[in-house]
Amino acid sequence: MIFSIDKKEIIEELQLLQGIVEKRNTMPILANILIEVSDKEVNLTGTDLEVGLKTHFPAKIEERGSITVSGKKIFEIVKSLEEDQTIVFKEGGDLLMEIVSGNSQFKVLCLSKEDYPQVPSAKFEKNLTFTLKDVQEMIDRVYYAIAQEQRYYLNGALMIIKQNSLEFVSTDGHRLAYTAKNLEDIQVKEEIRRIVSKKTLSELKKFEDETVAFDFDENSLFFRVADRTLISRIIEGKFPNFEAVIPKDNPNIISLSTEEITDAIRRVALLSTERSKGVKFYVEKNQVRLFSSNPEIGEARDKVDVDYEGEELEIGFNSQYLLDFLTTVKADRIKIELKDENSAVLLKPDTEEDIKYLYVLMPMKI
Repeated sequence: MIFSIDKKEIIEELQLLQGIVEKRNTMPILANILIEVSDKEVNLTGTDLEVGLKTHFPAKIEERGSITVSGKKIFEIVKSLEEDQTIVFKEGGDLLMEIVSGNSQFKVLCLSKEDYPQVPSAKFEKNLTFTLKDVQEMIDRVYYAIAQEQRYYLNGALMIIKQNSLEFVSTDGHRLAYTAKNLEDIQVKEEIRRIVSKKTLSELKKFEDETVAFDFDENSLFFRVADRTLISRIIEGKFPNFEAVIPKDNPNIISLSTEEITDAIRRVALLSTERSKGVKFYVEKNQVRLFSSNPEIGEARDKVDVDYEGEELEIGFNSQYLLDFLTTVKADRIKIELKDENSAVLLKPDTEEDIKYLYVLMPMKI
């Protein structure tokens, strides 16, 4: 195997593979990337058995072949080399890879390609293509509410593809984030529901292009962006019935400035307890008073003018859960819809947006 390529043509691919390869050393081969050189192009593959990435690009090929090499080391080597330099990769004897650029020479120990796990491929025949920017914005709106726990079906976001629409939902049991966008060119015979892992969503946010194509089989989900394909093992399990959780008739509706309430929560949260991050809201006519206290530090108060004519309420929230929504919503003003101090609260933009966004939050006792 011998090929040469400019640094700028390979460094970004090696960078993306850093987020994929296994770092816990449970299986040494998973810390490696598979390099396959054909007559016309170079293919790189990385996987941790849950998420995989395949990428390919043209290069000056002198000899075909394949080998696996440490994903971290090859990236660090290439990154250290001078810009605008051509790099030659050559498979030597005894499972060695030689990397040469200018006066720099490296020999890196490799592992046999036969030991590398099989990473599935997709045909992308379902004609499901989305605008990448929209998908990434939708991921941002649900990513923070994904759980990390033993219930595997909560360790990802539910992706729903319907006739003319795309939706994402996530929940950790304390809050729920939902986002949807109408897409007139999406045609499906029946609704598709798949849970996409948090790591897959994180990697998708790193890609750059106009569109992302989607495909799936019995075991895997596939996302293709330009010459890169992200492969995600399907998370088994039944996602909670999120439709039943979203409040439909909360009568007390507050309209307020996103920036003003965000700043006030940040200030008051400075003196909240480290564990609960609790902030109490006193909801009154045309104002919300905020309060937090910590026996070891002190207390903080603030006030925000709002549009509100409902009944007076006292209700507590985890301040970080509120900020997660407030820092991802794009609207200048939001609505907070409440029933009472013990029931789920619904937060959403004050006016309809191109991408729908709902956030359900359970209050907390303070």
